[in-house]
Amino acid sequence: MSPTSPDAPAVTADFDGDCARFASFWRDGGVGRDEARAARRRFLTVHAGTLYGRITRGYSRFVRVERIVYEAAEAVPGLAPTRAEVAAESERLQRDKAGLEIDQGILVSAILADAHAGRHLCHAMLLPKPESLERLPELERHGRVDLGAAEVVREGKASIVVQKNPRHLNAEDDTTLAAAETAVDLAILDPRTEVCVLRGGPVQSGRHAGLRVFGSGINLTHLYYGKIPFLWYLERDLGVVSKIYRGLAREDAPPDDVAGNTREKLWIAAVEGFAIGGHCQYLLVMDHVVAEESAYLTLPARKEGIIPGAANLRLARFTGDRIARQLVMAERRLDCASPEGRLVCDELCANGTMDAAIARAVERLTTSGVVGAIANRRAFRLAQEPLDLFREYMALYAIEQAYCHFSPALIDNLERYWNAKERKPV
Repeated sequence: MSPTSPDAPAVTADFDGDCARFASFWRDGGVGRDEARAARRRFLTVHAGTLYGRITRGYSRFVRVERIVYEAAEAVPGLAPTRAEVAAESERLQRDKAGLEIDQGILVSAILADAHAGRHLCHAMLLPKPESLERLPELERHGRVDLGAAEVVREGKASIVVQKNPRHLNAEDDTTLAAAETAVDLAILDPRTEVCVLRGGPVQSGRHAGLRVFGSGINLTHLYYGKIPFLWYLERDLGVVSKIYRGLAREDAPPDDVAGNTREKLWIAAVEGFAIGGHCQYLLVMDHVVAEESAYLTLPARKEGIIPGAANLRLARFTGDRIARQLVMAERRLDCASPEGRLVCDELCANGTMDAAIARAVERLTTSGVVGAIANRRAFRLAQEPLDLFREYMALYAIEQAYCHFSPALIDNLERYWNAKERKPV
């Protein structure tokens, strides 16, 4: 601690008193960033559960992660950045940001590490969004809801979710996430379908122009230009990806793996072209993966400088540890038609025949009885990834990804491997 820095207060069992003392400490202009951050971690180690309980009124209300961080910032000034502070940061290039959102990662990590608070936050993120419920009558009437960056279409027994970002090879970014999650909600909620399908729409650029591709992962250009907020990672993996894997929760029942506590359907992925980064991560929560014979998978986390979502938790279950590490840490590519690619992909189809392959997969899964299939899905999930295991992983992910997101190495990687300086966000 520098000679001019005040001493950080000790953490006690007095929550209200500690809130006042630590807020005063963080307001002091002589406190260095590292000292303030260390104090936040000490405060949260003791008080994360109590703070979460206060915000949620004794666990009686559900608050999503993108709101809880700002309500915590209001409840304990200095603990996390305010909306205004983050909004000001959002105007800067990624390399010029001060890294204020790292404190959001510290906060969410501490909440998730607390078993009671963490499970409740996971529960909140698995509830259908209010906007999804508002659009459900439209889906029921018309069999289709176009959300811009995603759409859901009813085709026979299947809800087809199409992700659309045609100018960026269907990449994911802050302009696509809300639509993707709403579409997934609607697909699961549709009472007239039995299974769901995730695929990409046609794209406009490069040699794939006019063709469908599954997706190219996170929008690296937007990342370089500071257009991807840190909370995006947590919203995505606690929200849309987790909903595909675990289903939609009910407010009156915890989202454990007991039949009836979640509303879920089997999911099919249709991999056309490639599944890169985050789109490869989607395959790890699917019940059936159909891929074109020429399609391939990559998880270029090393070149991006970030953690590939929950792939580090899930990938080794498919490929084994060695191949998983090669994919994440050594840029290995898996061709879907290769023996290693078949560890992730269930079925191959000739290029240009995906529509027929999807129809066959839907028919197979629905004629064999979806009730028993969902029961087996839950049983596999309980054995492989119970909610507490996921919660503990996400507690680590929240803080590690925060530091990665604001690391100078991320910028260096994007300039070296992505030629980011020459690209412009649109």
